[in-house]
Amino acid sequence: MGMKIHVDIVSAEGEIHSGAAEMVYATAVMGELGIAPRHTPLVTRLKPGEVRVDPGEGKPMEHYYVSGGILEVQPHVVTVLADTALRAADIDEAAALEAKRRAEDALAGQQADFEYAKAQAELAEAMAKLRALEKLRKTRST
Repeated sequence: MGMKIHVDIVSAEGEIHSGAAEMVYATAVMGELGIAPRHTPLVTRLKPGEVRVDPGEGKPMEHYYVSGGILEVQPHVVTVLADTALRAADIDEAAALEAKRRAEDALAGQQADFEYAKAQAELAEAMAKLRALEKLRKTRST
């Protein structure tokens, strides 16, 4: 058995994941991070997107969607603090597609810079949810 790191994924609604993993992958504002046990301490902002937890020992990768937030890494603990966090399998695809359509419509008919920025943020969040679903489906089919 390899070394493990404890992972907590927490949202405003409550804890969504707590357990041991061999690796954690997340999308920070500066790019994709891979975190292994004994990683150098780090605090960074997360972009809306997927967090993947590899429990190791032949168990399947666990996929989560976060709306952004903060990632804190200590040598033996990874904590993800997000406004919204969902298991990727729990994402409502129809709602994400509708949010994407509304955001694209708002961008096409934007009136002010504030509305444009809000529509861009909503579009980015909807696209991140859809990408997380797509990656989950690909891993299930292999």
